[in-house]
Amino acid sequence: MTKFRHTTSGIRYVRRGKSRTAVIFIHGFLEDLHMWDGFVRRVPGYSSVWLDLYGFGGSSVPESCTMEDYAAGVHEVIETEAFGRVLLVGHSMGGYTALAYARRYPDKMAGLSLFHSHPYRDTKEIRAKRDKSIGFVQSHGVTAYAHATVPNLFAPAFRARRPEVVQRVTDAACRTSAEGVVAALGAMKKRKDTSGVLREAPFPVQFIIGSEDAAIPAELSLRQTSLPPIADIHIIERVGHMGHLEAPGRTKRAVRAFLDFCREVSVGE
Repeated sequence: MTKFRHTTSGIRYVRRGKSRTAVIFIHGFLEDLHMWDGFVRRVPGYSSVWLDLYGFGGSSVPESCTMEDYAAGVHEVIETEAFGRVLLVGHSMGGYTALAYARRYPDKMAGLSLFHSHPYRDTKEIRAKRDKSIGFVQSHGVTAYAHATVPNLFAPAFRARRPEVVQRVTDAACRTSAEGVVAALGAMKKRKDTSGVLREAPFPVQFIIGSEDAAIPAELSLRQTSLPPIADIHIIERVGHMGHLEAPGRTKRAVRAFLDFCREVSVGE
């Protein structure tokens, strides 16, 4: 049975392992900590943590939020558990959160895995789409929004081949509160450019990119890979925005190998 913990501000999380060095898995938009179920549970040499960002899963719901607020929630978990250095694995919006954390706490970072994510701020066109989505959620609710949004996160061939997986993810997204969804859309719209975090990163950075990711333009995905001094780049063919479900074996092996590499680098310092 999963043993959930909560911080004083209401962040729900799960910890496994006793090491002071931790891997923190941060979910994306319309997800919660259960997105990592069956992906990576125990990691040799690390404690593993899954958490719900504010407004998702079992965490408290804010009236509004910024990426810095989400990062502060991550930091509260890290401080509550008295971790030393951490490695962050962030999917999509979780990557934006991880970058905001790395910007504020670079000395805590042992590595960063951007799982279908990037450091660039929204364009004017995407900000307008965020506003339109906020209006849609407020007028029609989360269920209608999830059914219109979630299927497009998967590559077309996977969507046709595994409709039950797409439906399961859509159903989970429908359980998110409207307040949480609106707060997250606003946070993504207002987020800062964090490409400087990657350019100056004193830690290894991993990029997992889906060749058919409709949520992140290929030009952005590829541009970012030249920024960090140490980069581990994986372009996963025939995969959209949900590599942990579309290609679990390939993405799991990539993340595990990256964690092993970061541990070796840390030991050698």
